[in-house]
Amino acid sequence: MEWHTWVAFFIASWLIAISPGSGAVLCMSHGLSYGVRKTEGTIIGLEIGLLFILVVAGAGVGSLLIASEVAFNVVKVLGACYLIYLGFMQWRSGAGSPMEAGEQVAPMSLRRRIFTGMLTNATNPKGIVFMVAVLPQFMTDARPLWMQLLVMAVTLIFVDMIVMTGYAASASALRRWMRSQRAMRNQNRVFGGLLMLVGTGLFFVKRGGQHA
Repeated sequence: MEWHTWVAFFIASWLIAISPGSGAVLCMSHGLSYGVRKTEGTIIGLEIGLLFILVVAGAGVGSLLIASEVAFNVVKVLGACYLIYLGFMQWRSGAGSPMEAGEQVAPMSLRRRIFTGMLTNATNPKGIVFMVAVLPQFMTDARPLWMQLLVMAVTLIFVDMIVMTGYAASASALRRWMRSQRAMRNQNRVFGGLLMLVGTGLFFVKRGGQHA
């Protein structure tokens, strides 16, 4: 990959990462509930999922997925239902018990946080559509495909980890004001509602990246 091409992709990576989506909502939700350190597992899962869709799109499988209406709709429905499920579970979790100073919400296990983050990105059809549309703009036949994908993967994951950590840290900074039962209940409903909203929006994603 030429230097100027990498710089352009680096800038595009920031725009991709900063744009709000299901990953950002998940990071803010976990950051507010568990703090930044425990949200790192969620972020690792998100990056595994991001790497998956980047490889799928870069290897051409993404193009085949988009070309197949049945396959695309299966991924779309699975991704939408999973986000709606996550949102519903958080919505109905209620307030729990009030948090004392310095006390943290008992987090889901590290394995589950990683798995949740991974599925959130890996089953996102918007991510696959976007990658299929964007990656070819920065690729050339003059370089080996695997080398270009490696550079893109390292760049995109590096940038995305910084941005997702920023989302988690921003939400975590609000934890001192979220210790009452009412605040915790409102928090769960806000982020649960956002996840369900994002999941519902996936039903309207079409193969051409256009919306109904």
